[in-house]
Amino acid sequence: MQSTEQNILNIKRLKAEKNAIILAHYYQTGDIQDIADFVGDSLALSQKAASNSAAIIILAGVKFMAETAKILAPEKKVLLPDLNAGCSLANSCKAEDFEKFLKENPGRTVISYVNTTAEIKALSDIICTSSNAVQIIESLPTEEKIIFAPDRNLGNYILNKTGRDIVIWNGSCHVHEEFSLEAILRLKKENPDAKIIVHPECKLPVRMVADFIGSTSSLLQFTKKDKGNCYIVATEVGIIHQMKRENPGKTYIPAPPIDSSCGCSECSFMKLITIEKILNCLKNEEPEIIIDNKTLIRAQKPIHRMMEISEKLGL
Repeated sequence: MQSTEQNILNIKRLKAEKNAIILAHYYQTGDIQDIADFVGDSLALSQKAASNSAAIIILAGVKFMAETAKILAPEKKVLLPDLNAGCSLANSCKAEDFEKFLKENPGRTVISYVNTTAEIKALSDIICTSSNAVQIIESLPTEEKIIFAPDRNLGNYILNKTGRDIVIWNGSCHVHEEFSLEAILRLKKENPDAKIIVHPECKLPVRMVADFIGSTSSLLQFTKKDKGNCYIVATEVGIIHQMKRENPGKTYIPAPPIDSSCGCSECSFMKLITIEKILNCLKNEEPEIIIDNKTLIRAQKPIHRMMEISEKLGL
């Protein structure tokens, strides 16, 4: 078995030979973030996938992210190192169930979170991310009726922020759903100067105790600019790698899940991606993301609309 260092050297060599780029999400392990050509949240990964000169995109993340990259760059070969890297939130919204839900709630603009399958995107009018969801909804006429899917907690957060007429799909992320309010309050008591920073996919009681609520990238920016020195971080623990890189002198405490025996709050799907799998993926140029042309074309429209609105708003 080759060493990690040798695997990384081989990855760099193959990337150059094959004109490949590695896009990694913040929730990947630190070693993968460090070898990536670009690290970002879902919005940034979408933007980068749509604008790069590579022939091959390796998506170090989960399947819906790789599908989004393929939708935005259909001419490129998009690879996902492990096809089992799914998403509990995306899995909570099946296309056949969502079609029925849309028929039961007619006449509404369908805004779907990027954490959805290509089939759900194809049924939507606009895609959003946690970075731009509030702004996208606020950009619509105030009388517009909306369906938001699939995250009930993010949907509730948006509803409270905007006061719009929104019907929300009942889905959730297994990581953000499982944070322990009691453990967070205990950590706060033990670290009274710490600020609690929370992703909007968390449940309302956790959001209510937050000093700051924001998307993954917003949480990172907050810790960079804030004058505080200690943070209790209620999102997937992978982001702390970037926080430490940006401000190594600060303290970052991962908020624990309800089941403390699990340790930190990690996305088991994200952690399926490894250095070795990325190397094998590059060598063999598989597993490749394939989307049928009809679904791809339909899914492009709401993603492009998101990107147009984001650009117009300067997001």
